[in-house]
Amino acid sequence: MAANPIELRPYTPEHLPELTDLWVESWRQAMPEIDFEERRGWLIGHLGALIEAGTLIELAFAEPDGASETTLAGFVTIDCSNGQVDQLVVHPRHWGRGVAEALIYSAAAHAGRPITLEVNRENVRAVRFYGRIGFNVTGQGENPLSGRPTLQMEWRPGFLLMERD
Repeated sequence: MAANPIELRPYTPEHLPELTDLWVESWRQAMPEIDFEERRGWLIGHLGALIEAGTLIELAFAEPDGASETTLAGFVTIDCSNGQVDQLVVHPRHWGRGVAEALIYSAAAHAGRPITLEVNRENVRAVRFYGRIGFNVTGQGENPLSGRPTLQMEWRPGFLLMERD
């Protein structure tokens, strides 16, 4: 099966309802024991604070199998001043189709520096993905909302850093 093309676009406020729906659905699949619908309001406020602080949000659009229109497939937030990825979220129907990779590569290109993130240690799918594309564990922490253990990870995309020199 051929991969559907992925189109990256900047975030606009009109995307917020669809983006929050995607976030809830993705997390509902990844960690079903947590009520992410209850955290929708937190996400909206959190994204607003990130945007106000200058964080870039990039959206990925792709065609789901059998569809003729592109839909929001995922998004990433990147603070280009320090390389921190706060959110990388892909809709479950697009898992394993290159959306997360496209978003990470784009975030790294925008930041032009090593990028870091924190991932829930229990989110085995995400931890495996980050390791597969070259992230290294640099520390451990705790999710401030759930109290669950996290891994701090870093990615040094040397080829992207050399392009900026």
